[in-house]
Formats: sequence, structure tokens, C-alpha cells
Amino acid sequence: MTHFAIAGIQMSVGMQNNIQAMRSRLDVLMHVYPWVEMVLFSELAASGPNHASAQPMGGEFETEFQDMARKHGIWLIPGSIFEERDGLIYNTTPVINPNGEIVTRYRKMFPFTPYEQGTTPGAEFCVFDVPEVGRFGVSICYDLWFPEVSRTMVAMGAEVILNPVLASFVDRPADLAIAQATGAMFQCYVFHINGIHAGGNGYSTVVDPAGRIIHRGSVGEELIPIDVDLGELRRQRQQGLLNMGQPLKSFRDSSVEFRVYKPDFDRSYLNSLGPLEKPDRAVRTAQVTCQ
Repeated sequence: MTHFAIAGIQMSVGMQNNIQAMRSRLDVLMHVYPWVEMVLFSELAASGPNHASAQPMGGEFETEFQDMARKHGIWLIPGSIFEERDGLIYNTTPVINPNGEIVTRYRKMFPFTPYEQGTTPGAEFCVFDVPEVGRFGVSICYDLWFPEVSRTMVAMGAEVILNPVLASFVDRPADLAIAQATGAMFQCYVFHINGIHAGGNGYSTVVDPAGRIIHRGSVGEELIPIDVDLGELRRQRQQGLLNMGQPLKSFRDSSVEFRVYKPDFDRSYLNSLGPLEKPDRAVRTAQVTCQ
């Protein structure tokens, strides 16, 4: 069996520099749970949804994160930050190893358009290996709504999907259902970690490879340490989810050609849905009756 300890931190996020608060929460986590080996914060935990905080790669935020990882000797996925690059802004997650080295970065593929205006989509999938443990994939918030992202990472070998989120809208129950379904469909662990206040409305969720909820959070600050069993995950991928469905192998062995992804697919229905923009208030004509 291969066990690995991952902790999510659900914390209050403001629209300012939250680095010291992140450092403080991490210090507490590692004091109480010194066996934790990887820590995941929520999306944009460092500064909230504030484009003015954008920094280039290797900026102050990343330097601070590297110091935190090095201090505690942990893998650190510090949520995400706004990254300024070639005149564009990306929503970017750095992945930092226990030596404080940035091993990769992931740029959010599906910004929450039209609400997340001004953020440029990324175009590269992100998986990375923890030596002698397993392979991990990173997606950010709304990316989880697009199963193609999770399917691609799992097909690349990802066993755990790390999904920092900033979610506070009325569709939050759908987020949670999608996180649970992702665990079952792709036989993987899902760490769906939200913030509170400017960082979201909480309810961070951790799902196992059978789609079972290991942890469902509340609306307050939480430390969420989970010991995952990658040996059990691999057994379920080989023998079936709870010895039943084997969706990864069924997909692998299917001869169906999914033409929806082909450039010549008829997109007339999709195009008929109109532009991707915020819905507006309905225009109503007042009816006046004179007697």
C-alpha cells in the first residue's frame, strides 16, 4: 500500500495581501499534523480575485511560497495567483517541492467567463510526480466542470486531482456534485478546496476513487488532513470501482469516435445559443389601463 498525507486549508481570503495569513495557517497545520506531506490552499488565496495583484513568474508571492515549502519540507500547492506574462494575465498555480523548487505551473484553462473577465486561458495540462508515491494532476475551479480536462490528466496517469477553487455563487451545489462525480468517473481522489469571504463560501470537499465523500466542509475556517491510499486506488482501477464498474478500461477499449471534437463537426446548435455573456434583466413593457 502507498499512503500519502494531503491537507487542504480552507481559510478567510481578503482582497489584499494574504501571505502572512497563509503562512500562519500553514504553521498551525504543520504543528498539529506534522505527518502531512502536501498542502493545498484555495484559488487566489494570496490576494483574492484582484487583477491588480498580478505578478510575473518568480515574483514576491512565489518566493514566499517557496520559503514556506522549504521551511516545512512539504509539497505546496498554494492555490493560485494572477500571473502577468507578455501583457496578459493568467490564473496560475505553482507546484513547489519540499526543497522549495517550483517543479511546474498550471494556468487555468477555463476561466469562469463571463464573470472572470480579463483572464487569459491556459492551454497545457499539468501532471507531476511525487517520487515513490504517485502522479498528481492540477486543475483550477471551473476546469472541473469540463470532464475533458480531468480525463486527459487521468489518461496521463494522474491519481489525485488537486482542484483549488474560489466558489461562492448560487450554483455551488452543482460544483460539489461535479467534484463527487469526477472521483467516481475517473477513479481518482479529488481535493476540491475552497476559501471563505472574498475567497468563496467554503464547503471544501474531498472525494475518494469510489466517489465517496471523505470530507465535506462547512462555512468556517478548516484544516483538512487526509491520508490517501494510492494502493487501494490502483486496485480499484484494475478490479473495478468497489469491484464493479471499470470506466477507465471501458473508455480505453471503446471503438467509438467522438466526432464532437473534430473540426468538421456541425456546431450549428452550439452556435445558436448566442454569445458568452452575463444574462441581463428581462425588459418588460408596462401595461396601463385607463378607465
